[in-house]
Amino acid sequence: MNLKRAKTFNYAVGMFGTSIPINMLKTYAAIYYVDQLGMTTPQLSLMLFIYTFIDAIDNPVYGFFSDRTHSRWGRRRPWLVIGTPLMILTFIAFYSTPEFLAGNALFAYCMLFYILTGTLDSVINANYAALFPEIFRTDATRAKANAMRQAFQLVAMIISIALTPVVTSMLGYSTTAIIYGILGGGVILYMTFMSKEAEITEDEEKPRFWDSLKTLLTNKKFWIAGLANAFYSAAMALVLASMPFYVKYALGLSEGQTTFLFAAVLLIAIGCVAIWAAFVRRYGLMPVWRAALITLAVAFIPLFFANTLVSAIICASLVGFGFAGVITTMDLIGARIMDEDTRQHEVRREGMISSALGFMNRLSGLFTSAGFYLVFLIYGFESGLNPGNQPDMAARFLLTIVPPILMLISFAFSFFIHFDEKEAALPEPQTI
Repeated sequence: MNLKRAKTFNYAVGMFGTSIPINMLKTYAAIYYVDQLGMTTPQLSLMLFIYTFIDAIDNPVYGFFSDRTHSRWGRRRPWLVIGTPLMILTFIAFYSTPEFLAGNALFAYCMLFYILTGTLDSVINANYAALFPEIFRTDATRAKANAMRQAFQLVAMIISIALTPVVTSMLGYSTTAIIYGILGGGVILYMTFMSKEAEITEDEEKPRFWDSLKTLLTNKKFWIAGLANAFYSAAMALVLASMPFYVKYALGLSEGQTTFLFAAVLLIAIGCVAIWAAFVRRYGLMPVWRAALITLAVAFIPLFFANTLVSAIICASLVGFGFAGVITTMDLIGARIMDEDTRQHEVRREGMISSALGFMNRLSGLFTSAGFYLVFLIYGFESGLNPGNQPDMAARFLLTIVPPILMLISFAFSFFIHFDEKEAALPEPQTI
C-alpha cells in the first residue's frame, strides 16, 4: 500500500469505528425500550426532545475546546483517546438495563445513558470530522477519501443495523453491545494513532470563543448547509428507528426480517458510493448534491405501497441509491465551508465548525421526537403492549410519509448556497 493510499485508509477506516456503536444506539433504542421493556412512546419522545437541546449546547463547546487544544499530541488526538473508552462504557450500560427497573426508573436510566453516550459520540465525531479538511485539501482527494470512509460506514451499518436483529436474537442486547463497543472503540483508536493531523505552530493564533461564535452565526452558508443536513438527518433517523416497526406491523413479519431491508439499503449504497463520487468528479459538487437529495426524497414513496418482503426489498434498494448520493456529497459541502472560513479569517477552527454542523445534524432529534409523538396522537400507538388499532399505518407513516417531506425541505435549502469554484485549495499542511 503506497503512502497516499495508506493515509486515506488510516483516516477513512475511522468511520467504521464511529458508526458501529452509535448506529445500534439510535436504531434499536426505540424497539428495545418501547417494544420490549415497556417504556411508552411519549416518554421516548420526551427523552429525544431533551437530548436534542443538550446536544445543541455541547457540540460547539466541544469543537471550540478541540480547536484551542495545543499539545505535543496534537489538537484532536487527546480528545479521541479519552472520549472513546468512556463512550464505549456508556453505550454498553445503555443496553445492559437492570431487570428490576420499570416505569419512571426505567425512563430515567434510559435517558441518562442515552444522553451520555450521545454526548461522548459528539466529542469523538467533532474531532474526527475536523481532521477531514486538515488531511485532504482538494475536492478530488476529498471525494476519494470520503467515498472510502462512507463505504466503511456502510459496512459498519450492515453489522450494527442490518445484522443486529440476528445477533441480538442469539446473544442478547447486552452482549451484542459489548462486542460492538470493543470493535468500534478499537478501530477509532487505530485511526487516532495512525492519522497525521496538521502541525501546530508556536505562533498560531488560537480561536476566540465569542469571535468564532459571531462569525459562525453570521455565516449564511453554514446555516443553509446545516439546515439542509438537519432535515436529511431527520429523515434518515426516522428510517433507522421506524424500520423495525415497519417490518413487524406493516409487513407482518418477525423482527429478524428487518435484516433483509436494512441489508438492501446498505448493500446498494456501498455499490453506488463510487458511482456518485465519479459524478462529483465529472459534473461538480453542487449539482450532484442536489440530485442526490431529490433522488432520496422520491425513493421513499414506493415503500408505502409494499406489502411483502420481496416488494419492500426492491423499494428499499431505491432508498439505498439515493442514500449513497447524499452521504458521498454532504461532508464535502461542510469541508468547503471550513476552507472558506480559514481563508477569510486565517484561523483554524475546523473543530468548532464541524461540531456546529453536527449540532445542526442533531436538530433531527426534534423531528424524530415529533414523529413518534404524532403516531401516538394520530394512531394511538403507545407501546408494544398497547399498539393501538392501526399499528400498520403508524409504521408506514413514520417510514414513508414524514421522511420524503423532510427530504424535499432539504432539497429546497440546497438552492440557496453557492461556492466559487475557481478558488484554490488550501496548501498541504505539515503533519505530526
